[in-house]
Amino acid sequence: MPRGSSSDRVVDGDVVTRSGAAGSPPGHVARRGLALVHPCRRGERLTRVGRARAGDLPDESHIRDGRTCTVCTDGGARRAHGGVGRAGAVSVADVTSPASSTTDSSRAAAPLVIAHRGASGYRPEHGEAAYRLAVELGADAIEPDLVATRDGVLVLRHENEVSGTTDVADRPEFADRRTTKEIEDRVVEGWFTEDFTWPELSTLRVRERLPQLRPGSAAHDGEGRVQRLSDLLAILDGADRPVGLVAEVKHATWFASIGLPLDELLAAELAAAGWTDDPRLTVESFEQTVLGQLRERGVGGRQVYLLEKAGAAADLVARDGSAATPYVDQLDEASLAGFAAAGLHGVSLDKSTLVAPDGTTESRVVDRSHAAGLEVFTWTLRIENHFLAKANRQAGGKAATGDYESEFQALMELGVDGVFADQPDLAIAVRDGL
Repeated sequence: MPRGSSSDRVVDGDVVTRSGAAGSPPGHVARRGLALVHPCRRGERLTRVGRARAGDLPDESHIRDGRTCTVCTDGGARRAHGGVGRAGAVSVADVTSPASSTTDSSRAAAPLVIAHRGASGYRPEHGEAAYRLAVELGADAIEPDLVATRDGVLVLRHENEVSGTTDVADRPEFADRRTTKEIEDRVVEGWFTEDFTWPELSTLRVRERLPQLRPGSAAHDGEGRVQRLSDLLAILDGADRPVGLVAEVKHATWFASIGLPLDELLAAELAAAGWTDDPRLTVESFEQTVLGQLRERGVGGRQVYLLEKAGAAADLVARDGSAATPYVDQLDEASLAGFAAAGLHGVSLDKSTLVAPDGTTESRVVDRSHAAGLEVFTWTLRIENHFLAKANRQAGGKAATGDYESEFQALMELGVDGVFADQPDLAIAVRDGL
C-alpha cells in the first residue's frame, strides 16, 4: 500500500489507511458490565501495514476484521452513529444481550483497550494531541490522571510535580516556585500544581517524558498546553463515537491534607459537565478512601482499585503507618471479596504482577478476582524493549521495538477485562488477532 496517499495517515513510522470496505463494518467489543463499546465504522476498515523497523516495512498487516456489529443490528445504530454526547452513549445492555449478539465467544471476551495518558507512545502524555489521537486510533477509553491547582481546578498530569512533562523549568517567571516537598514518604523537588493557579498553569507547554526512548513524540514538544478535566470531557463529548473515561485520582490523601479534597472537586466537575452518572465513566485510584468518598457524594459510574507489586496505599499508610497492609497482600480471596462487598467493580494490576521477566504469565490472581465478581485490568502495555519482559526484548537497544505482540497476547489471554496501552492501535491489533 503506497505511503502518503491522500487518505493515509502516518503515525511515527506506521502507515494507517482508511478505505471503503466491502462487507460488514468492524465489530464492537464489550466486556462484563462496562458501558464502553468498540465502535462500528460503517463502510470503512482500518488497515495497519506493519511497523517501520530500521526503515523497512514488514509484510504483515493487521486489519480490523468485518464482523456484524450488534449495535447496528439491534436498533442501537442510531445511538452509536447518530451522536456523541449524552444521547450517544451506548449502554452495555445494548451490546451484550445473548439474543442480539452475533460475535463469537473469543471476540466477546476481548479486553478493552484504554489509551494510557492518551496515545502517549506517539505524542506527549496528557496533551490535547495525545487525547485526540487516541480517539482517532480507536481506543475504547482514555485514562487521564487528576491533580489539582491552587484554585481547585482539576488538571491532567501523571503527578503533581510537573517539570518532567512541561516547560516550567525554562520559564523564568516561575523560577521562585521551585521547592522541595515530602509527599507519600518521598522527598520530591520541583514545581507542583498546587502552587499554581489555573491561569498560570495553563501557560505551560507539554513535553515528552521519555525523549531518549520516544524521539518521535519529543518532536512534538511544546505543541500543546496543559489540559483540564473539562477539556478532555469536551473532547469525549465531541467524538464521533462513544469513548470511555477512566479517570485516575492521584495523591488524594496529600491533596486533602492541604485543603484540596479531590473527591469534592471531581464530584463538582462531573456534575457541571453532566457526567455524574454517565455510563462512559470509570474512576480509579491507588487509594480506596477517595473512591468511597466519591460514592458518598453520589458519583456513579464504575470504580476500580489500583494495586502494584511494591508499597502500600497512601491512605492506609497515613492511618496505619508502618503496619499498613502492602498492595501484594490485598490480592487474596478475602481481600478481593471485601473489595466487591465495598462496592468496587474491579482491580487494576501492575503488569509485573502478571508477567515474569522470562515472559511467563500468572493467571491465579485474575481467576480469584473474577471469582469475587471483580473485573481485572492491567498496565502498562508498551512496545519498546525498555518496558518489555526480558524474554521479549529484541536487538536495537532500549528504544527499539521488541516482541510486544507476544507479551500483549499473553496478557490478554489471561482473561483480563482491559489493558492500558501507550500505543492503543497496536494493542487493538493484537486484541483483534486473538
